[in-house]
Amino acid sequence: MFPTNRTPQTPEMIYEDDHILVCRKMAGVPVQTAKLGQQDMVSLLKNYCVKKGEVPEIYVVHRLDQPVEGLMVFAKTGQAAAALSKQIQQKSVDKYYRAIVEGIPQPAQGLLEDYLLRDGKSNTSKVVAEGTKGAKKAVLRYRVVKSRPDVSQEQEKEISRVKPGPSVKQPEPERPVSLLEIRLETGRHHQIRVQMAHAGYPLVGDKKYNPNCQREYLPIGLCSVRLAFDHPADGGWMEFTIDPVEPAFQRF
Repeated sequence: MFPTNRTPQTPEMIYEDDHILVCRKMAGVPVQTAKLGQQDMVSLLKNYCVKKGEVPEIYVVHRLDQPVEGLMVFAKTGQAAAALSKQIQQKSVDKYYRAIVEGIPQPAQGLLEDYLLRDGKSNTSKVVAEGTKGAKKAVLRYRVVKSRPDVSQEQEKEISRVKPGPSVKQPEPERPVSLLEIRLETGRHHQIRVQMAHAGYPLVGDKKYNPNCQREYLPIGLCSVRLAFDHPADGGWMEFTIDPVEPAFQRF
């Protein structure tokens, strides 16, 4: 679903050569979908290639959740796709995000390690005990960049103890929000959203995992802002960065 002022369009191109295409995925657009009549990143990029007179070969090597905006790299050849996929499997691709969460995480920077179990029927994941059948380890590092409103350290500690419950329908007006930098060390289904919610700091605008979120469309406070990897053909190190554009980030 798109907000009323946005329609699918050609994604913003960041970099392109004969092997790869780096672009900004718009919030609300799926990477790939089987739904009839719904445009996704793959179809939009294929159309882009056709308009340029190129063979429309686009290979998906990683994903972003549909409501999330940010940097993505797509391969234009099978060989490039295999090389990028190998880097992702070896965890040599750097993926950094900016996220807006409710509350002020304590400590101000840290490591989250959980085991996530995916439910294909509901398209959700949840934190489960280690050893649960089908569960996969999820690891991320976070750092608080800024919080609003500005509060003292003692107030931060007190606020961090207040975790939203399922019966809460609206965020408490005095409850602050924080801008985080997050580095993924694994790539699990809805990983950032699930782990931050489980830690007590759900993402602003997340209808699946934040019980405070309003039900109408609201862009989620999550953006892939930095992507770095070895070029699949010549091996040169490539690094790309962007700033979030969604309204949720403008308060910072």
